[in-house]
Amino acid sequence: MNTRFKRLLKIVVPILLGVFLIWYSYYNTSTEDRKEIFRYIREADLFWVGISVVIGILSHISRAIRWNYLLEPLGYKPKIRNNILFILIAYFANLGIPRSGEILRATALATYEKVPFQKGFGTIVTERVIDLLMLLLIIFIALISQTQVILSYLKANGIGLTATLVLVAVGIFMLFVFLAFLRRSSSRLAIKLKDLVKGLLDGVMSIFRMRYKWLFLFHTLFIWAAYIAMFWVIKFTVAETMSLAFSEFLVAFIAGAFAMSTTNGGIGLYPIAVSKALSIYGVSAVSGDAFGWIMWIAQTLMVVVFGAISFLLLPLLNRNR
Repeated sequence: MNTRFKRLLKIVVPILLGVFLIWYSYYNTSTEDRKEIFRYIREADLFWVGISVVIGILSHISRAIRWNYLLEPLGYKPKIRNNILFILIAYFANLGIPRSGEILRATALATYEKVPFQKGFGTIVTERVIDLLMLLLIIFIALISQTQVILSYLKANGIGLTATLVLVAVGIFMLFVFLAFLRRSSSRLAIKLKDLVKGLLDGVMSIFRMRYKWLFLFHTLFIWAAYIAMFWVIKFTVAETMSLAFSEFLVAFIAGAFAMSTTNGGIGLYPIAVSKALSIYGVSAVSGDAFGWIMWIAQTLMVVVFGAISFLLLPLLNRNR
């Protein structure tokens, strides 16, 4: 299989998967339920949708500011305005080709701010490592706060406490086996994995060597608080979700986050994942689907509109570059 065909598959497969999931979700829902979901979407309170979009924009601005704290030790300080445009363009690109946004972002940084591609891309990888750690922290908080509910849900679906503990034990054992393999093996795969793990650890440790580490931490917390907040305020657009507690929404937020990373911008999968998570708390499939679609449509439109505008503004605002 040649390289060009592999690249084409990486682009086409996620898009086809998203289209299939939309088709599956549509045809797996009765006509009456579809009408009800469309009604929820049409009548969604634009005030709360607007608040969600504003919070999303603030998270991108904060990310742009935080990026400079990683670039400064390398001897670069791009304009915050340009950083914002780079980030919006990257999110826009990711809707079409998964992970292409990171490459485009580093390329734009090199073009307009003269930061070498390798260095710029390295800071983006470091960002992703920090974001992964934050997501793991949120997962841990959700598991602690919703342990009883999650165990009850698993039991209702035929997975008791004993089975859950066995699965956790097997997972931990496999992790130790994997680490032992990495440590002792000298195969090409093991060497690549070691280099990857080393690069990730170096990225995390670089935070402690930066000048503004506390500001970096503040913006990291703000970004993820904004992500959760923009998800949480959408609850006011669907009557059945208004009474849900904050900790209950964390479970649905995590489901949505995994859906976003699996397909292009969560296309097709995001509403399904969020709806299934909300069903744990007794939210009907119609209300759960409506919530997921309203959230996905709002954020996708934000990325498309502001990303397209950024594509146009970037060269206009940097004519001398």
